[in-house]
Amino acid sequence: MSAQYQKFLKVLEKWPADKTKIGSSVQQGDDDPARKMSSDGANVITGRAVARTIYGELCNEVLSMKKLLPNFTPGLRIVQVGGREDSNVYIRMKIKAAEEIGIDAVHVKLPRTITQVELIDKINDLNDDPRVHGIIVQMPLDCERKIDSHRITDAVSPEKDVDGLHTINEGRLAIGDLGGFLPCTPWGCIELIRRTGVEIAGATAVVLGRSKIVGTPAAEMLKWAHATVTVCHSKTRNIEEITRTADILVVGIGVPEMVKASWIKPGAVVIDCGINVKPDPTKESGTRLVGDVDYWEAKKVAGHITPVPFGVGPMTVAMLMKNTVRSAAKALDLQLRTQWTLEPLPLTPLRPVPSDIAIARGQKPKNIAVLAKEIGLEPREVSLYGNKKAKISLSVLERLADKEAGNYVVVAGITPTPLGEGKSTSLMGLVQALGAHKQRNVIAALRQPSQGPTFGIKGGAAGGGYAQVIPMEEFNLHLTGDIHAVSAANNLLAAQLDTRIFHECTQKDKALYERLVPRVKGQRKFSPIQLRRLQRLGIQKTDPDALTEQEYGAFARLDIDPETIMWERVVDINDRYLRAITVGQSPTEKGITRETRFSIAVASEIMAVLALSRCLKDMKQRLADMVVAFDRAGKPVTADDLGVTGALAVLLKDALEPNLMQSLEGTPVLVHAGPFANIAHGCNSIIADEIGLKLVGKDGFVCTEAGFGSDIGMEKFCNIKCRTSGRKPNAMVLVTTVRAIKMHGGGAAVTPGAPLNKQYTEENLELLEKGLPNLLQHIANGQAFGMPVVVCINVHVTDTPAEHELLKKASLKAGAFAAVVSTHWSDGGAGAVELADAVIKACEKGNNFKLLYDLELPLLDKMTKIATTMYGAGQVVLSASAQEKVKRLTEAGFGNLPVCMSKTSGSLSGDAKIKGAPKGFTLDVEDVYVSAGAGFVVAMCGEITKMPGLSTRPAIYDIDLNTETGQIEGLF
Repeated sequence: MSAQYQKFLKVLEKWPADKTKIGSSVQQGDDDPARKMSSDGANVITGRAVARTIYGELCNEVLSMKKLLPNFTPGLRIVQVGGREDSNVYIRMKIKAAEEIGIDAVHVKLPRTITQVELIDKINDLNDDPRVHGIIVQMPLDCERKIDSHRITDAVSPEKDVDGLHTINEGRLAIGDLGGFLPCTPWGCIELIRRTGVEIAGATAVVLGRSKIVGTPAAEMLKWAHATVTVCHSKTRNIEEITRTADILVVGIGVPEMVKASWIKPGAVVIDCGINVKPDPTKESGTRLVGDVDYWEAKKVAGHITPVPFGVGPMTVAMLMKNTVRSAAKALDLQLRTQWTLEPLPLTPLRPVPSDIAIARGQKPKNIAVLAKEIGLEPREVSLYGNKKAKISLSVLERLADKEAGNYVVVAGITPTPLGEGKSTSLMGLVQALGAHKQRNVIAALRQPSQGPTFGIKGGAAGGGYAQVIPMEEFNLHLTGDIHAVSAANNLLAAQLDTRIFHECTQKDKALYERLVPRVKGQRKFSPIQLRRLQRLGIQKTDPDALTEQEYGAFARLDIDPETIMWERVVDINDRYLRAITVGQSPTEKGITRETRFSIAVASEIMAVLALSRCLKDMKQRLADMVVAFDRAGKPVTADDLGVTGALAVLLKDALEPNLMQSLEGTPVLVHAGPFANIAHGCNSIIADEIGLKLVGKDGFVCTEAGFGSDIGMEKFCNIKCRTSGRKPNAMVLVTTVRAIKMHGGGAAVTPGAPLNKQYTEENLELLEKGLPNLLQHIANGQAFGMPVVVCINVHVTDTPAEHELLKKASLKAGAFAAVVSTHWSDGGAGAVELADAVIKACEKGNNFKLLYDLELPLLDKMTKIATTMYGAGQVVLSASAQEKVKRLTEAGFGNLPVCMSKTSGSLSGDAKIKGAPKGFTLDVEDVYVSAGAGFVVAMCGEITKMPGLSTRPAIYDIDLNTETGQIEGLF
């Protein structure tokens, strides 16, 4: 680079001068060359003045954006490979302009040694960054390796290509679609022409040069502004004759002062895009800057002309800024948009209603990437698992942090019966009605079903009839492997627990310590998790060799009391023979055996941790806090003490992301976590709900379900989940059926596979009325939390209008906000429109949600509050063992946790055989333990098994794989 050219760059970099500021009127001194030239001949079009005006307009636009969203800032990234000084000058000019406007411009410097693959990867990172609205790659690339510059410009997302050089944006311009990004220099030329007052439409325009950056797009833009355009290039004959016909002449050929006055039609508009350095001994620098037009001669003929410098050049930067602000405005609009562009799937219900799997197979799901885009997710936030399911990144919450959340609706049921109430079906019918028929933003938030019930008696949990999650096979089986990740993490902790007991039993303190902190290449150090244990022990040393004998003994020996171990291995199938086992019987375990058992995977505390975590950091801390046993001194032993926290977090990292699926009518469904409701808190994840609430926006709805009856799932949803998340639900939907209420009124027992008693298939108002107390108790349960209760009467074909009317009147008399008959099972969302209307109106009421108890209450008092209010009990009685454990947990600091009541789901009481709504009974609590990571104390009411068993004829007999079609058969 010559010394003269370097001096020129320094002069150029000083533009724009400080004497004009954004928002002020433009003032030009007598020494301004553009001002002097305008006194004689053509009217000089100074791009500098126009650019300043544009900057002021853009600055006001950015300020307006910040009023709408205070933390929002347009973002520009300028990617440079190498360090050419001329490129540095142009980059500094762009950054200076961006800063004045209020754009966050960052210079991304990359080494000359970068490869094409590495450069594209970096650009892709910027494409995926929501803070970045514009990307430019500074050309030329100053690199040691061969890099295809065209591939690089096309690697920039068309939505962020503020240079307007991507093939897609070029193509849009070619066909007259001016909604994309326009190339900056040609756009600046058009803007300058318009500022002259000369009408482009109908004018004859000639463009000298056909470069990708200037000539070709300038010709296209003039054409779509309705000029008659001719493009001239090096092979064009009689150029002078052609240019003399031009009302508008745009020049960009790279030849200094090539265009003479004789080439120009008198009065024409001349736009000079050239920039050349020409020797000039009269100048101190020895050079001067000229364009492609012989300016001093041309200005005597032209009507309007741009000078060089300060003509087109400033406009290039100005239009780059304008493209960036335009891109940011689109991003802001998407972020603030309240209505999705959801395209529902058409649904044509058949009669008679086919089987669930036939209905599910009869509907082709939309591509899950399309659905993700419809509800406002960005591609970087969606990890596709095929084309029918996907995981959603937690980064959505960061992007939408300032967005107002939507309405929160919990769907619960009356006390379950073998007849089934259709809670999941009703939830799906409700969201299909809200989304496909009421055009509301709505997301269903469901738990992932365990494979135990799927292969047992209950079957799947995708809903039923014309109100389902699809594909139901994907939903009911592995999905994306979250439950398997929970099982792996749970069993890793169990393995480490038993192994640690073994090693402590077979080694002295010193040997144990040496193995826990081994020397590697002559050095040894504590791992971060070991340093945390030292801190809990009050040992502030960090040098493994500095510990005293007493200290390394305390560090190395957990001294676990096997009688207090609460951690069990899990598997996600029903297996009754794992309810009681003995481990350690191999001779290699040296007689160190103990009795234990397996639980089903969804009963693992890790599943509850997954459901209650708010972010990765929170999950990791909860995993660390999980208490697996107590030591012989009565102190809790945690997963962190066992050194396994980080490994558990690694196994669960992807499982913390919710899964996106869809309903039969193409509305979104978030499926995540699956804790049982009778032995855990029975709700889907907080994270799924939070993402849903942000995506639907303030006028939208997230409808989630709580397991079993309101006494179990809904109570824990409120007292545990909502207490943890801080969310206040707006309404509760209570699902009931005529048949279930009849059973609670004393109807005949129901045997799976046997024909129903005619009490359930014929009108019986007397029996129905006897069962009403159960319904009324559940209505009261919702009211105890301050929620308006909408009763959904899920219709069966044998119901009668009189039976429906009896349920409606009783519900309204008991204080329900509304009671609605719903036919979603047979009609899909269309059959739940009245239910959707009732939910909308209920959510319009003021939110009066309240929790049932304060955490400061003693554990027994919390149990009593739940039992008396939710179940109708008279008192709670603890067994001697439970009393001792309550004392121990309180002394260990767990007394201020919420309580998770583990009781039968088949009755409001602790006895599954008692139907209806008994009052004043005694609820016996047999056992108590802490789920410290999940953050609650579990009270076991009676014998509640955590490992279901298979029946004589489980569903596995009907489930098969068709080897010709590859389809799964027999799921329900």
